[in-house]
Amino acid sequence: MKIVILGAGQVGSSVAENLVSEANDITIVDTNPGRLKKLQDRFDLRTVNGNAAHPAILEQAGARDADMLLAVTQSDETNMVACKLGATMFNIPTKIARIRSADYLSHPEIFAPENFAVDLSICPEQVITDYVAKLLEFPEALQVLEFADGKVSLVAVRAFHGGPLVGHEVQYLRQHMPQTETRVAAIFRQDSPIIPEGKTVVEAGDEVFFIAATENIRGVMRELRRMDKPVKRVMIGGGGNIGRRLAKAIENKYEVKIVEFNKAGADRLAAELNKTLVLTGDVTDEELLESDNVGDMDVYCALTNDDENNIMSSLLAKRMGARKVIALINRGSYVNLVQAGQIDIAISPAQATIGTLLAHVRRGDCVAVHSLRRGAAEALELVAHGDLKSSRVVGRRIEEIDLPKGATIGAVVRRHERPGAKGDGKPVYDDKVIIAHHDTVIETDDHVIVFVVNKRMISKIEKLFQVDVGFI
Repeated sequence: MKIVILGAGQVGSSVAENLVSEANDITIVDTNPGRLKKLQDRFDLRTVNGNAAHPAILEQAGARDADMLLAVTQSDETNMVACKLGATMFNIPTKIARIRSADYLSHPEIFAPENFAVDLSICPEQVITDYVAKLLEFPEALQVLEFADGKVSLVAVRAFHGGPLVGHEVQYLRQHMPQTETRVAAIFRQDSPIIPEGKTVVEAGDEVFFIAATENIRGVMRELRRMDKPVKRVMIGGGGNIGRRLAKAIENKYEVKIVEFNKAGADRLAAELNKTLVLTGDVTDEELLESDNVGDMDVYCALTNDDENNIMSSLLAKRMGARKVIALINRGSYVNLVQAGQIDIAISPAQATIGTLLAHVRRGDCVAVHSLRRGAAEALELVAHGDLKSSRVVGRRIEEIDLPKGATIGAVVRRHERPGAKGDGKPVYDDKVIIAHHDTVIETDDHVIVFVVNKRMISKIEKLFQVDVGFI
């Protein structure tokens, strides 16, 4: 696939890194020649230095025969103009824009084909807000990801000494919970993946990924580890785009405090938020954190734009007694360094956002992609099409499917029409969640959740779910 990426910042660079390794033809555009040189030194891609909203620059980048335009510069206006040019001048089939302004996002008609022609708008700040809000809902989890319109969840937890599953075989979970269907999709032990079998023994410190119907998640988590107390008190460090969005999203569920360095910014937050206590100060100020009782917090979220400040304030909060700390960290090397240390969860904005983009790049009918373990692994929701003759998966038991080593099918979501039920004159469907076993047969139109421990397998998974040319 020929892809033009506009913007070589954190999101653009991360997308380029993910896609260039998958045999895509990538060209990246940016006004900063230093950024472009670093990317060109590391990866096999083309770079163009210039303004992404200029037709001549888009022409130079190969927009004339591009399959996709990813406009992820820091400017919403540049991204929208580039998409419009991509549609009218270059006839690019798929145009995706990063949009940060809530005002633009609240008027979706702006993105219609007759206006700015944006096929998909992505707001990284909102993606991260939703991600953190889900972690507050499940404080025991390292990651909580949803598939099939929220009907299936994939959750990562860390097994601990004395935990219910530690020292037991994976098959013990099914024996212990005969009424609840779940599957351990993968285990990471000291950063090495293990594809679990029934006799695989869970050890303390293992990162365990399990999949289940969303309604059963809490019950399964109770078996995997001792449940933490529910979150009641949250402190947010940083009142920027993400901190403000998160406070607004959670202030009716929890007791929320937010710390903002800028006095004018704090005043705006106080006017905009209803129940959140807004404090002015430096998130790395130990005296401020102590006076505002950070030690009593169930969760402290460091969400400023500065990685070092986020790391430092998270470490201070943890040392002062905060039960769980979450830090937003842009630099990938920092994320790997601090994750699983005193900082409970380190979130990479680029990795949290990239799944939405990858779902539109993957070949085959891909509904959702989630990046796991800081980009090392992936979970995909793919739709099976065709029949026994034209498809490599439809009509076959899972044990008969030629999955590459390290890939597992965790669940299948099957849609059934509810007999006699009509909604606005249209059929009403029920979605059935089927936790995958070796003898589960894949049917056409099934949504299949695939867990991949190594991203080099992605192309093989895509080919498996592509229908042969002869199928109509």
